[in-house]
Amino acid sequence: MMVDEIAGRRVLFAMAVEQEYGQELRRRIAPLLTGVGPVEAALSTAAALQRLESEGRRPDLVVSLGSAGSRRCPLGTVWQVSGVSWRDMDATRLGFARGVTPFADHPAVIPLTTPLPGVPTATLSSGADIVWGKGFDAVDADMVDMETFAVVRACARFGVPVIGLRGVSDGPGELDGLSGWTALLGHLDRELAVAVDGLAGVVDCL
Repeated sequence: MMVDEIAGRRVLFAMAVEQEYGQELRRRIAPLLTGVGPVEAALSTAAALQRLESEGRRPDLVVSLGSAGSRRCPLGTVWQVSGVSWRDMDATRLGFARGVTPFADHPAVIPLTTPLPGVPTATLSSGADIVWGKGFDAVDADMVDMETFAVVRACARFGVPVIGLRGVSDGPGELDGLSGWTALLGHLDRELAVAVDGLAGVVDCL
């Protein structure tokens, strides 16, 4: 893992797994690969930030980057995350809003900055399950993933802002196993690389 420098700012890219890290992104960034799901993402991100801070290299920005599922956003498109929620958390029986961790300091939907002109915005729900088909009926967000909320929470502990960039790999209809997720990853690698290039024009304003 390395911290990339963009327009004089230290930027840490966080991705889940190698499958999402294609040739175009490899030419541009050296990300932290967190592993799949909110637990792995939280552990990996927090540990990386602690190590970087101890080395005097705390990033100025973290970018949560990768694929997402959606029934609303077209397949193959890339979106900036305007707000992220945690669909696994449900303490409504105790009087807390769905998505709010009891006695924690975050709202149900955590807003994120969306600085890239020309890249559309969408809301995102993170969780430990794979959402497909009718499962989207229970999700009050435009897209789903498994890591961004955890990355955001870990970064909050270190006072590091986060941008979310997600490419839609699946969603409409039934998910046909692993290949249903991986089929578009090569295309999304190219599209996400274009979005990453755009950070050079905005990162110094964040």
